[in-house]
Amino acid sequence: MTFSEIGRFFEEHDCYTILTHKSPDGDTLGAGFGLCGYLRDMGKRANVKNGDGFPDRYSFMYEGYEPQEFEEQCVIAVDIADPRLIGSELIEYQQEGRIDLCIDHHISNKFYAKQSYVDGGSSAACLILYQLFKELGRPISDRIALCLYTGIATDTGCFKYENTIPEAHIAAAELMQYDFPFAVINRLMFDIRSKGRMAAEHFVEDNMEFLANDKCAMIALTFETMEQCGIEQAEFEGIASIPLTMEGVQLGITIRQRHEDVFKLSVRTTEALDASAFCRQFGGGGHIRAAGCEIKGTLDEVRRKVIAAVEELSL
Repeated sequence: MTFSEIGRFFEEHDCYTILTHKSPDGDTLGAGFGLCGYLRDMGKRANVKNGDGFPDRYSFMYEGYEPQEFEEQCVIAVDIADPRLIGSELIEYQQEGRIDLCIDHHISNKFYAKQSYVDGGSSAACLILYQLFKELGRPISDRIALCLYTGIATDTGCFKYENTIPEAHIAAAELMQYDFPFAVINRLMFDIRSKGRMAAEHFVEDNMEFLANDKCAMIALTFETMEQCGIEQAEFEGIASIPLTMEGVQLGITIRQRHEDVFKLSVRTTEALDASAFCRQFGGGGHIRAAGCEIKGTLDEVRRKVIAAVEELSL
C-alpha cells in the first residue's frame, strides 16, 4: 500500500482495533496510541490492545486513555513482524485473515495481513506513522507527537543505534516543536533506573557467559531471577544491550524466560553479524543488528541449542 491508499483506508472504515506486540516497547505502544489518537481525531472509533497489558513505564503515553465500546470492523497491527508476536492472550487475532492492515519496519515481516506497509529501512514504526500523517496533511495533537517521538527515540536507543537514519533525526526535531516534555521522556527512558533494575543489571554482568573466544556474551534471566529483582517485565527492556557493551564482543545474546518452558532470545550484533539471520534459524527475525525469537524447552535445553548455533558461526 501507498500512504495515499492508507489514507483512503482510514477514511472508508470505522471501529478500529489496533494491535501491539507482546512484551511491548516504546515503539509499538507509541505507534498504537499515536494511531489511535489520530483515528479518534478523525471522528473514528479506535482502541489499542496488548496481550501483556500496558506497562506503567509508558503510562505517560496512555494517560487519560479510555477504551471505546463498538463492534470491531477493522484490525491494524503496528510494529508486528509476525502474527505470533501478538501473543497467546490475543490468539484469535493470529488466525489467518483477521488482520486488515500491518504497518511495520522489520525486514523479517511475514506479510500476514490482508494489506501491508513495510519499510525495512525505517528506524521505527513511529517514524513511518509520522511520515504518513505528514503526507495525509491532517494536523496532529501534542499527545500524538509525544507518542511518536517516544517510539522513534526508544527504537534508536536515543539515536545512537545503527538503525538511526537521517529521517529519524529530522522527524524528532520536528516533533520537538510540539508541546510535550521530550527531555523528561528521554531521562525517564534512558537515565532513570529503579533499585530492582540496577540489581538486574548487576546480576547479568556478574553472571555473563562468554563463548567463541570471548566474541559472544550471553546472559540468562529466569522467573526466579526476575522475581528476586522485584520489578515488572517492562523494566527489563534494554537489558539485551548489555552483553554487546563488553569490549571485543560481536554477538550479544539474552535468554529471558516468558513461560514455564518458553524462553525469549534477544540478539544484538556489531557490523560483523546479521542478528536477524541468526534468529531465523529458530523461527524468529527482526533487524540486522537487533532481532529475537522464542525457543521452547528448559533453560539448559535452550542454552545448548543457542551455543550450538554460536559454534557454527565464524567468529
